[in-house]
Amino acid sequence: MMGSRRWFHPNISGLEAEQLLMERGYDGSFLARPSKSNPGDFTLSVRRNGEVTHIKIQNTGDFYDLYGGEKFATLAELVEYYTQNKGQLKEKNGEIIPLLYPLNSADPTTERWFHGHISGKAAEKCLTDKGKHGSFLVRESQSKPGDFVLSVRCDDRATHIMIRSQDGKYDVGGGERFDSLSDLVEHYKKNPMVETSGAVVHLKQPFNATRISASGIDTRVKELMKTTESDQQQNKAGFWEEFEALQQQECKHLFSRKNGQKPENKTRNRYKNILPFDHTRVILQNTDFDYINANYIRQHFDTEAEIQEEEPMYIATQGCLPQTVNDLWVMLWQENTRVIVMTTKEIERGKNKCTRYWPNEGDKKEYGQVTVLNIKEAHTQDYTLRELSVTNQKYPNEEARPTFHFHFKVWPDHGVPGDPGGVLNFLHEVNFKQASMPEGGPIVVHCSAGIGRTGTFIVIDIILNQIKEKGFDTEIDIQRTIQMVRSQRSGMVQTEAQYKFVYMAVQHYIDTLQQRLLAEQNSIKTGRDYTNIKKAAKEVEGEDSPKLPPSGIGAATANRGVSRSEPQHYQNVGQLMKQNRSKPPLPQ
Repeated sequence: MMGSRRWFHPNISGLEAEQLLMERGYDGSFLARPSKSNPGDFTLSVRRNGEVTHIKIQNTGDFYDLYGGEKFATLAELVEYYTQNKGQLKEKNGEIIPLLYPLNSADPTTERWFHGHISGKAAEKCLTDKGKHGSFLVRESQSKPGDFVLSVRCDDRATHIMIRSQDGKYDVGGGERFDSLSDLVEHYKKNPMVETSGAVVHLKQPFNATRISASGIDTRVKELMKTTESDQQQNKAGFWEEFEALQQQECKHLFSRKNGQKPENKTRNRYKNILPFDHTRVILQNTDFDYINANYIRQHFDTEAEIQEEEPMYIATQGCLPQTVNDLWVMLWQENTRVIVMTTKEIERGKNKCTRYWPNEGDKKEYGQVTVLNIKEAHTQDYTLRELSVTNQKYPNEEARPTFHFHFKVWPDHGVPGDPGGVLNFLHEVNFKQASMPEGGPIVVHCSAGIGRTGTFIVIDIILNQIKEKGFDTEIDIQRTIQMVRSQRSGMVQTEAQYKFVYMAVQHYIDTLQQRLLAEQNSIKTGRDYTNIKKAAKEVEGEDSPKLPPSGIGAATANRGVSRSEPQHYQNVGQLMKQNRSKPPLPQ
């Protein structure tokens, strides 16, 4: 939660802070702002018991503190400390002041070169690793909250230039003052700066950020949709640019794939060059051979970490070949998988994309050591759900395992669905089923190669789960999430169209959920006017904590105990969106 510093509001007074917290916040909401009475100091404004408390923070020039007590190097570290160490922030009479929910300010600009709270070191790494001479970005100053820094790559190094924010104007080193960061950047693109050393600093091309606040996805999608005249000639837009940058990072993912290249395993690969990384591959146990073209996918993954403690949430695999059907069932049993997601038809464009690995409805079939009974099938417009019962001859004393096969049939080969709503509804049903079986292992997802549609489904689910856990103010990074998933299985999310579809699905989800919350808030007539959507939703749901109400979408771990008294509908909300575009933004 504290990764972002958007709880800092650089241009508001105490009165405005109170108004914001009373209108948009609820008990436990807080923000930080510059002190008006003591320039250079700061104030922490916290809503509690329906009122706002203001706490002074002094900046001595050596450290930040609350006029005594713990001392900190930065304002962010002070806020993080009191947020994580509940009970440490108290009134003089000993009453605890809880800092629970940051009330975020809007970014000062929607320009994609604005990177928010990244550090100077991170900015340097971005610019030197991926930028060119003249690449630039703007970020928040970590040493002087409220000010900004222009970071520019000059040859093989990065230079950092302070941007002062004062009285709603921006300037560099006391020079010309501008009404906005955008105006300042545009000016210095045309008028290069000269460093004291005499070196000329050119702003040539923006180094665009891919991280956004989830609640700001509408704005970002509009930015990515824009095309310049040169883009139109080449049929390119912001999505293409982001996807291409992702492709260029692939050289960093040249992990070994030796097991898939072994002569004895070659016939078990549907496509001879689409092979699993060795470091995340699923290893079959207690069999004559241990190979299957499948990888574990975790929601958080660090290729440099030696130990992965997080349980894998998914297994991404290829569509079965006739000779690998039994291997698939060995893996499904070994991993205790209870939910399988198939995102391809068996035959597409006259080509076999996946060998059938389940019996007909009402039939039973043996696949090596595993026996599968197809109890029943249910058909919807978009998918077929098969209820299977699975036993294993090697484990005669173990009960039959209920297993559910979700077969999504409307994802076009070489394309994406026209409406993300169907995919969101499908994901909701998949996750609800997974959540109903807490003993189950990872969800197995496959298409034909196990990378394009498979990767798209998994990435959407990971991002929606993050929003579900942390709310609309969480920062998401679709490009970086795909990069993280690609470090576990090569080539996940194959095309620019699929990349764009991830954005569209996340946008659709947030729009729909916000409308649902708004409808719930409007339906509450308990004699008191709620000013916070989450609190209103809490009253409706009867929950103990003011988190976002269950959406039904997200990883199984976040879904246990979800009530499905209200069905989820993600498809027919377009008209509702139009009717509500003019309304003020939802309180966060």
